[in-house]
Amino acid sequence: MPKLLQPDILARAEALGLSARNIVEGLRVGDHKSPYRGFSVEFVQHREYVPGDDIRHIDWKSYGRSERYTIKQYEQETNFLGHILLDGSKSMLYGEGEQNKLEYGKLLAASIAYLILKQRDSASLNIFDSKWRAQLPPSSNMYHLNAILHTLESAKPQEKSSTGPLLEEIAERLRRRGLVFLMSDVFDDIEPFMKGLKHLRFLGHDVTLFHIVHPDEVSFPFTGNVKFEGLEEIEEYKTRPHLIREAYLRVFGSYLEELQRNCEMYRVDYVRCDTSKPVKNVLAEYLIRRLQQGRK
Repeated sequence: MPKLLQPDILARAEALGLSARNIVEGLRVGDHKSPYRGFSVEFVQHREYVPGDDIRHIDWKSYGRSERYTIKQYEQETNFLGHILLDGSKSMLYGEGEQNKLEYGKLLAASIAYLILKQRDSASLNIFDSKWRAQLPPSSNMYHLNAILHTLESAKPQEKSSTGPLLEEIAERLRRRGLVFLMSDVFDDIEPFMKGLKHLRFLGHDVTLFHIVHPDEVSFPFTGNVKFEGLEEIEEYKTRPHLIREAYLRVFGSYLEELQRNCEMYRVDYVRCDTSKPVKNVLAEYLIRRLQQGRK
């Protein structure tokens, strides 16, 4: 199994499932609400027949060629769309091993992609910094997971992030409402960042922000004389951490509060991901909360 797919994470997540709480523009009988009824005339792709599918939509010509039952899938019959957006900027390089912010984000993105595709919904992947670095269009084919994993594994940060304009750009590109999963450390100006999230919400998307932070950013545990090397703009900064710890913690705490408050205001799911906390726990808690909220 690829290193970005960990059995303990997947088993727990798959048992909980991921449902669309709001109306999404797709159709999956019994699982997700849809504003559409019936089938449109625009053919999209084939998918494998599974028990419970309407046999009227079996492609018998395809069966004659391959002796496999497949279903014709149409534009309005597609399942919900899950759009995964991963911040691949240089600030995400902070941390070692499993606590590296970028590796944590990749693991989270891969797990969510697997969960979406496993339940026959459609997943897309977009990796960005100041521009889009990799973009995979949505597909519900399980083989699509291989392309997603390869793209995640090969992602290499190049520049600083500029998230707000990119969120507004992709909001205009997404043709139908769906679920948007954003993994980022949000090293960005909050106002344009929130403007982008607000645009997605205005267009009806169900948006979740997985805010990835390293424990060093939260507690600022440094001592002695320290040289901080900038990952994006400032090249280096020499200081004695105990002289600035109080001010740093005050500013960082205010930043966290403002970000979470704005997400709550615009009804964006805010999930803080401390990289010292296993992904399986973060993802399970998020899915449980979605289930609880969906029952209200």
